[in-house]
Parts: sequence; C-alpha cells; structure tokens
Amino acid sequence: MKRIVNAFLNKLNWGKRACAVIALCAATAVAVPAQTFTTLFSFDLTDGAGSGSQALVQATNGDIYGTTALGGANTSCYNGCGTVFKITTSGTLTTLHSFDGTDGSSPTGLDQAANGDFYGTTQYSGANNGGTVFKITPGGTLTTLYTFCSQGGSNCTDGANPEAGLAQATNGDLYGTTYGGGANAGPYGGGTGTIFKITPGGTLTTLHSFCSQTNCPDGAYPSAALV
Repeated sequence: MKRIVNAFLNKLNWGKRACAVIALCAATAVAVPAQTFTTLFSFDLTDGAGSGSQALVQATNGDIYGTTALGGANTSCYNGCGTVFKITTSGTLTTLHSFDGTDGSSPTGLDQAANGDFYGTTQYSGANNGGTVFKITPGGTLTTLYTFCSQGGSNCTDGANPEAGLAQATNGDLYGTTYGGGANAGPYGGGTGTIFKITPGGTLTTLHSFCSQTNCPDGAYPSAALV
C-alpha cells in the first residue's frame, strides 16, 4: 500500500513539474519580441540570379560569400553562367567572378578552406561539359583546378555534373560528389555518380562509383554535399 501511495505522489510531482515547464514556455513565448526581416540585396540578373538552395558562408574577414547559378556579366549561357559574390553584413554586394562557360557554369556553393581561399564546383560546362572544381581568392582571382569527364570513357569515369559544394576534411583534402559519371552504368544508362576527393592543388581521386552492384544497392545519383 505504501508503494502505491509513493508512486501516486511521484506522478503528482512530475505532473506539477510538467505544468511548471509548460507555464514557463508560455511565458517565454509571450516575452519574445517580434522579429524584423531586412532585404539586404535584390539581384537583377546582371549581377547574378537564381542562388537556389546553396547556403552562404561567412569568411574569416567578416564578409559573406556565395554563388548564383545564373546571371552575371557573360551571356554565353542562357540567362548567364552564374557568379561568385561577396556581400557585407550591411548589404554592399561585390561580384567577384562571372562564369563564362569555359570555366564552368552554375556554381553550387563555396567552402572556405584553411588556407583562406574558397573552393567550389560548377555543375555544367567547362572544357568537357561535365562541370569543374575551382578555387577563388577572397579578392576574386579564380583558378579552375579540375574539369570533370577528362578521363574519358562512355560514362565519364571520373564523374560529371556535381550538384553540391565541397567539404574540407581534417587531412586538408576536399571531398564532394558528382550526380553523374563514374565507372558504372545505371538503370537509365550513363554513369550514376561518384564520391571524390581533391587536393587543394587539384589532384582528383575517385573514391567510389555508385551502382557498383546489380540493382544499385549502394545508391545512385548523389545530389548532396558531404560533411
């Protein structure tokens, strides 16, 4: 009987605690002030457009850096080939680079490496029309490090058309995925994507080609970045 009474009292105590927590949350919600939304910059195609789902990154200098998939100064691509830009926290935007197709098009985001430079990929164009890996300094000097589909093969064995940016690992290398290409053909023909690593100097190694077994139990067509 004593155990039953104690159990009842414990439940009652927990109930009181739960009520107290709910009351505290309600009081906190009421106390939160209204949030203010501020538009820092509106793109007009000439300075970029269509940033998609790529996140911005704040650099060590305090400015914000990002990419647009379309727009820019060059018209060699339909609606522009995309840009790399920086913007101050107060909203002053500077276009650092406008892609022109030869150096890639539709960039997919940036990652600032330990050396201070930014690294990224372009989904399309480049010398082999399979996308590229590039680096760009905070001041805007761009270098194409690797052009996908450069190793030949019917499926672009080194990968093609990356849809996401890069991640730098603790060993200093950068890792990413390609949506297409690779050593294995998929159910719809063509390559089914890869995981790769690339050194800051531009040496690329394909770590895995998806669809390595019948029915692709390891997956196919990766479209997200690595962490």
